[in-house]
Amino acid sequence: SSHQTYRGYIDNHIKPNIGKIPPEKLTSLELQKLYKKLLTNGRIERVESKGQPKGLSPKTVRNIHQIIASAMKLAKEQRLIVADPTEGCALPKLEHREMKTLPVEQLSSFLREAKDSGVFEMYYVELATGLRRGELLGLKWEDIDLEKGNLRVKRQIARIDGKVVEAPLKTKNAYRTLPLAEDTIAVLKQQKKKTGSSPWVFPSPTGGPISPDSVLHMLHWVLKRAGLPKVRFHDLRHTFATLALQNGVDIKTVSGMLGHFSAGFTLDTYAHVTTAAQKEAAKTMEKVLTAAL
Repeated sequence: SSHQTYRGYIDNHIKPNIGKIPPEKLTSLELQKLYKKLLTNGRIERVESKGQPKGLSPKTVRNIHQIIASAMKLAKEQRLIVADPTEGCALPKLEHREMKTLPVEQLSSFLREAKDSGVFEMYYVELATGLRRGELLGLKWEDIDLEKGNLRVKRQIARIDGKVVEAPLKTKNAYRTLPLAEDTIAVLKQQKKKTGSSPWVFPSPTGGPISPDSVLHMLHWVLKRAGLPKVRFHDLRHTFATLALQNGVDIKTVSGMLGHFSAGFTLDTYAHVTTAAQKEAAKTMEKVLTAAL
């Protein structure tokens, strides 16, 4: 899906705007003009984008810059160009979006409703592991060792060109083994009884893998019935990480469990959580030092 997204950026935005400029003639000024144009009027007219802002988001423009920068870096290494025009480009500032999570006090309502809707096991395992949606749907029973209490993340389920398919994971760090707590093992044993002979941990009614869209619709249905605000599936992953950090799990461990590229990325993503923890640490130290006086 990442490959498809990049292909779309190239075909819809890069080629039509700067595709005819020879690499050695491409300047930083030309790129800055392109980024400004994309920010104000870059969105492709489609039925599903009606009513949305006409400009692309700063994040999308930065992604487009990254693709051009990769190409220019290679061109410079191969001595096709002397200077890299992407160096020194001013990029749009990222908008800070407030991260949504399910607060602890809402978890019992959510899980109770999930149980009534027959999808408790899936959402419990998600909140206990923080897997990406595709990774959760890609789990097979062969990946789970209920005796040793661990789970191997080896593949994902994605919708590509309208088809639900097995796909490799996002990065090499995404291939990982996670420990399972006793409660999660009990929930998985319960799920095993429900799935019959299907190799998938969370199969569709036909026995194959579930479509990522169906899982999202089901999540919104459960939230609505529980009287809770709408969140994305990815926000359940944020809920796992936030609760782990708030309850004393160190950033390196959380980063490894999430399958992030680096602990630095995890730290940036959950800075608001770690800042609160640092304030608590400062107060703790104050108590210790005051007592020592």
